[in-house]
Amino acid sequence: MSAGPTDDSAVLVTDDATGVRTVTLNRPDRKNALDWAAWCVLRDVLEDSARSQGPRALVLTGAGGAFCSGADISKPDARHPVDKMRILTDVTMALHDLTIPTIAKVCGVAVGAGWNLALGCDLVAATPEARFSQIFARRGLSMDLGGSWHLPRLVGLQQAKRLALLAEMIDAEQAHTMGLVTWVVDADEIHDLVDAIARQLATGPPVALAQIKSLLNEGVDGSLREAVARESRAQVINFGTSDVATAYTAFAQKTEPAFTGRWAVPPPGSATQRDRRE
Repeated sequence: MSAGPTDDSAVLVTDDATGVRTVTLNRPDRKNALDWAAWCVLRDVLEDSARSQGPRALVLTGAGGAFCSGADISKPDARHPVDKMRILTDVTMALHDLTIPTIAKVCGVAVGAGWNLALGCDLVAATPEARFSQIFARRGLSMDLGGSWHLPRLVGLQQAKRLALLAEMIDAEQAHTMGLVTWVVDADEIHDLVDAIARQLATGPPVALAQIKSLLNEGVDGSLREAVARESRAQVINFGTSDVATAYTAFAQKTEPAFTGRWAVPPPGSATQRDRRE
């Protein structure tokens, strides 16, 4: 494993040879609650993951037997609430806007903004011991980090209100039944499962996976007509990459395709384009 863009002690980043980036929240003494500095590092890591060519899938997890217990409120912070919320908004949008697939690996508690970090990922794997809560109401607060957007879309309005208004703690099986967790896996198996899924995603067709993710994210709010129009545009983009031909060839030869996402359309004025016109 090689070091990623930062080795800041609050957020650890590792990249493997297959293109999987693992981002580990690393404040185990606080159950990975994030203070101002940690939120800023997490934002920078997510933004770097969007800019970099290397990462093709991202795993978000926590150290020390917890995922994330939300924002660290153990010490007074004199910053203006507007500034505090700005950094949370930056993290929310940086995670949501990532075109690469994201997986939350949840061991232990994921509460408040910590749970909404997990909900912001495309897929969620959790151990049976994991616990989840929209704890905000117990703190005299309302939801943040995108919880008010994610929850109703995943569980419906009434169940979202139940989770937010009552601020109850639910276990992994309950979260799985409600559609808030993709897989519940024993602690001694979750790392292998997430690694296998992340590597499958990282070796998939990057442009097509980005289009699929965008279509699904945008489709929940639009009409069918808008959805099929977006699908048509996305498919044209896919056919412009080398991955389609690679997949067709691999299918015919009964081999595994090696996807790159490279643009395969000849540039204007190239010899290939001239040959096609002649």
